[in-house]
Amino acid sequence: MNTTELKGNWNETKGVLKQKYATLTDDDLLLEEGKQDELVGRLQVKLGKTKEEIHKIITVL
Repeated sequence: MNTTELKGNWNETKGVLKQKYATLTDDDLLLEEGKQDELVGRLQVKLGKTKEEIHKIITVL
């Protein structure tokens, strides 16, 4: 998978997450290279879910 495909997939995933969890904002879902752990932590706090649950949510989307 190249970076263009990855960005496209992430943009789709962000849209689905925002639809499913209305409390999430664009700022919550900003993903910069090397910031995945920070994003997962932010989602954990915002959604009240474990790290494993967050990974499962993102993977299923």
